[in-house]
Order: sequence, then C-alpha cells, then structure tokens
Amino acid sequence: MSLPWWRYRTRNFTIDGLAFKVLTTARTDGLYSELRMLDVPVATDRTPLHGPEAVRNHELVADLPDKRRLSVEAGYIGVWAIGIIVRLDGRVVHESHPGQTPQFPEKYKAHTATDWNTVGIMAPRNRLPFAIDVATGILFFIVAKMTDLTTAALVGAAVGVALVVFQRVTKIDVTGGLALFGIVMLCISAGLALAFADEEWIKQRSTIVGLIAASLFLTDGFLGGKRLASSLARYMPYDDIDHGRLGIGIGLAGVVMAALNFVVARTLPTDLWLFYTTFVDIFVYMGLFFGVLRYARPQQT
Repeated sequence: MSLPWWRYRTRNFTIDGLAFKVLTTARTDGLYSELRMLDVPVATDRTPLHGPEAVRNHELVADLPDKRRLSVEAGYIGVWAIGIIVRLDGRVVHESHPGQTPQFPEKYKAHTATDWNTVGIMAPRNRLPFAIDVATGILFFIVAKMTDLTTAALVGAAVGVALVVFQRVTKIDVTGGLALFGIVMLCISAGLALAFADEEWIKQRSTIVGLIAASLFLTDGFLGGKRLASSLARYMPYDDIDHGRLGIGIGLAGVVMAALNFVVARTLPTDLWLFYTTFVDIFVYMGLFFGVLRYARPQQT
C-alpha cells in the first residue's frame, strides 16, 4: 500500500492565461509528481525510493489546446524543496528557482541510486540470516513468557548451536557473518542464567553480555575493525564504511544500551522489562545506530 507522508510546496505558473500547478508528494513507495492544467491532471511521473531511477528528475509532458508541447522538469533544489523548469516547445518560459538546476542532492545520490534489493539486509545472501535473527528473538520472548528467563536463555543457546551445526552440515548460510560471535554471546547468556538462578541476575544478563560484546567491538574497532566490524558491514548497503570507526561506534552504543538495560531491569517489573528488551530497545538502538553510521562514514559528515 502506498501512503503519503510529505507534500512539497505546490509550484504554480501561467501560460497564455492557463493556470498550471505541479504537485509533488513523497509516498512510502517513492516520489510522485502531477501536472495540472486548470486543476485537471494532465501528466504524472514517479520515481522509486531507491535504485538508478530514484535519482532522476521528473518529466511531465502535455499538449496545450493549440498543440504546442509543454514539458515540466521537476527535481530537488537542495534537500527540502522541489523546483521546476517549464519549457514550451523546447524554450524555457518559467523557472521556480532562476539560475538553479533541479537535481538530486549529490551527497545522497550514490546511496539512493543503489539497488537495496541486492545489498545489505535485502541482499539474497543476507535475507535468510536476518529472518532467522528476528525469529529467534521472537522465540526467546515466547519461551520466557510461557516458562521463565532461565529456560529462555538455554533455549536460545541451544537454537544457536543447532543453527551452527546445521550450517556446517548443509553449507547453507543461516547465521550470517557474525555467527560465531552470536553463538558465543548466547552461550555466555545461558551460562549466566544457570550460574545465577535469581531472576534479578538473569534480567541483568543483557547488561553483562552487552558490556562483553561492547568491549569486543571496541577492541576490534581500535585494531581497525578487521573482524567483527567487517562482518557486520556486510549487512549494510554502503561501500564507504570505515570498519575501525564502525567497531568503535558499535562498542560505545553497546555500553549505552547495557546501561539502559541496567536501569530498566532495576526499576521496572519483569514483564515490563521483558517487553522492553524484546520490542522497545531495538528502536532505541536504531536511533543510536544512525549516529554510529554517520560516524563510520566520515566522508558523509
């Protein structure tokens, strides 16, 4: 379903007493432009959210009543505005921003022109591992709700080990580039659950494991990001990431998330903590991750 989320300023112009307007709307599946003559739609164009077509200008072409050809070129002026150039039989008769050429912002062109269906999480080789990561997270939540946190931690570790064995036997990549790291973290989590049966200690396993993971990423980052950070980078649709900076950024974000988990676990009931750690903290981390990504792509800052 295509839903609108932003409408740019309408561009109006007049030719021989005929009123025209260009309406451009950002929707969930792309950018749409419409040319109206006397408030009647006469031409439309659309570009997708990503891919080579996403960075081109819109072309809106229509014939006037006297058969002259009207063409409108619509494109970005900066980041937040859409500008137009109007031509009548090839001759420029109107510009919304005289002296400026509408074009997709150069800063974002390379990334937007990339086909996201072939890179990052949506790359064919990464779709199954990502889906399995999501499924195991949901499994942990369900098991924890039906039994207890210790059982959920043990089940998570068992599933992780089983996935590694399955991958070794079938040669099908089901755990992604951070497979060994993830399994080690799951086993540490299960070990903590067995060693500390008290529920409060189990709730702090995310804090402890998070700090361990953060320290590993920080170490990897300071050493150039050749292991953990480079493995994580395979899920990202960028080819300009500094792996060292990525490792350091992920490590620092891990420290923040561990601290937040400590506070939530100490102040909220178990049910609310479980809801937070399964469904809420991912959005907090996403906010931090955008900052990490900006830091890891220094040429974009």
